[in-house]
Amino acid sequence: MQQMPWQLYGTLGCHLCEQAEQLLKQLNDARAIDWQIVDIADLPTAEAETLAEHIPVLQAGTQRFFWPFGLTDLLRLTA
Repeated sequence: MQQMPWQLYGTLGCHLCEQAEQLLKQLNDARAIDWQIVDIADLPTAEAETLAEHIPVLQAGTQRFFWPFGLTDLLRLTA
């Protein structure tokens, strides 16, 4: 069974979201991961409003990480 890709929730112009994206790129250099960026502006209003207070947010399977999270946190998910 194939795992669902990780989802990084953020929005355009969010510097913290850009930092989180860079962490995922660093992790991908060490361990192949499947991930995608989801702009909260494309989500239903209620979900976007909930996530807007916390972005960037990483959804990895059943686990959800709110910023700040680091490379060490992400490495644990791939162990």
